[in-house]
Amino acid sequence: VELVESGGGSVQAGGSLRLSCAASEYTNYACCMGWFRQAPGKEREGVAAIDSDGATEYLDSVKGRFTISKDNAKNTLLLEMNNLKPEDTASYFCVTEEAPALWPFLNLGAQGGVWGQGTQVTVSP
Repeated sequence: VELVESGGGSVQAGGSLRLSCAASEYTNYACCMGWFRQAPGKEREGVAAIDSDGATEYLDSVKGRFTISKDNAKNTLLLEMNNLKPEDTASYFCVTEEAPALWPFLNLGAQGGVWGQGTQVTVSP
């Protein structure tokens, strides 16, 4: 499977962006797909994840602001980001991995997964 992200850009704090991830084929995993991000000089972190039943898991700092969803008919993963903050500035990566559950996928780095090339999100004060 190949993953291609789009939708990044530059916004002011409080603004919104919508990231999309197109998968080249359907992955019949029970879990998981999600978004990771990495800012310069910082460790990569899991932002949001979703399983085949639609259950979701989020990084604490984005809860209530970000929403992950997927369109199985279009093999597309989405991330709606609202009330963006300067600390959300990072490269965002779409990832899919056959993981046992959402929490380990999001918090253990998804090293065995397939990663997209990333899309840049920049939030100015």
